Amino acid sequence: MFLIAQNVKIKPTHTNSIIGGSISGFVAGLLGTGGTIRGMTLAAFNLNKDVFIATSAFIDFGVDLSRGIVYFSNGYMHWHDMKFVLILIAVSIVGTYIGKKVLDRVSETTFKRIVLFVILGIGIVTLLQQIL
Repeated sequence: MFLIAQNVKIKPTHTNSIIGGSISGFVAGLLGTGGTIRGMTLAAFNLNKDVFIATSAFIDFGVDLSRGIVYFSNGYMHWHDMKFVLILIAVSIVGTYIGKKVLDRVSETTFKRIVLFVILGIGIVTLLQQIL
């Protein structure tokens, strides 16, 4: 919708944030991932790319931290797995640095189009997986 009607914007109010977050959380609990809904919500708020990325990263950090605690407390992760967590933290820091350098070269308009096309692609793939 936001690819076609590019002037459509949703005001970043508390109510809209709660609705978008609730839908994203519900879908994440049901399907295991809610990033697409969160991406649509953040895209609808028409945030600039730095705020979009920072907000999404902060939400991901909270979700992943809580998921890790649940996995660990339920026996799905063990102390010997922590070496992988440390490696993943290091990789995420390097990836963030590289991503920031790439984003500095991408315009706001191009960034928003990329985000919307990725969301559209994820939606199509998810739909096809359910059909096939």
